[in-house]
Amino acid sequence: MERRTEKAGARAVGKSDAQKAKGAGRKAERGAKAARSASFTKRNADRHQLYQLSVQAPDHEIDFVQRVYRGLRKRAPLSLREDFCGTALLCAAWVKSHPERTATGVDICGDTLAWGREHNIAPLGAEAARVELLCEDVRAKRKGRFDVINALNFSYWVFRTRAELLVYFRAVRKSLAAGGLFVLDAYGGWEASEPMEEARRVPAGFTYVWEQHSFDPVTHAVTNYIHFRFRDGTALNRAFIYEWRFWTLPELTELLREAGFSRVDVHFDVAEDDEKEDYRVVTRAKNQPGFLVYLVAGDD
Repeated sequence: MERRTEKAGARAVGKSDAQKAKGAGRKAERGAKAARSASFTKRNADRHQLYQLSVQAPDHEIDFVQRVYRGLRKRAPLSLREDFCGTALLCAAWVKSHPERTATGVDICGDTLAWGREHNIAPLGAEAARVELLCEDVRAKRKGRFDVINALNFSYWVFRTRAELLVYFRAVRKSLAAGGLFVLDAYGGWEASEPMEEARRVPAGFTYVWEQHSFDPVTHAVTNYIHFRFRDGTALNRAFIYEWRFWTLPELTELLREAGFSRVDVHFDVAEDDEKEDYRVVTRAKNQPGFLVYLVAGDD
């Protein structure tokens, strides 16, 4: 069975200072503007709100999905399934981005889904009717076919054996509509396997801390934590705990092909300007201290 599936917060993992500036910190600042005046403390902070402000950037993800899907299929994607959806922030943003779009969020954690329904879906008003949230295992058989299925923020790394991950990938492929795409992300680089802490100030008024606590070189089992620290000196330590397998890009691309996908593209950020991003399909890349990539799988 899956462990808890709040979406992982590793946007800054293993990145150089320049990469962090153009990656996690810059994206998260967009979502933090509305909360700049808040005064967070351990006593009043909600870990899901903090997570959304410091980690998630749904507009960025939607822009990427739209660009890639339209480039390959010459039309706009309308139906989305967000696996490991957590608070379903991406689902909410998806239906707001187009009047014909629908979203289905799947997560095994009922408490997190309930928070998302209250804080992200209910405020949509009439548009909420175009969102369905399911408290289920992402591998479960269900009706429906989707233009896009997402598994972002490394959430699928909860599957720690090859057999488990292959079952999930095969289930995803069966749920895609004709021409559908599976979008997932991964991180790597030589700093990604080191025990370390990285702190990043969030404009909303707190500090996000990503801790790589342990890495096993034999099994690639990793334990990571997210902490939040506040201006008054208090903190929410281990607000989120992740016990994963660290999957490499060759392993993932091979498993996706074994699951039946005829096309698997690795989108690597090739931008030289630290203030921009330029994700391009690559077959080779120069190693870095840390990198974040998107994998897009589908059928030709």
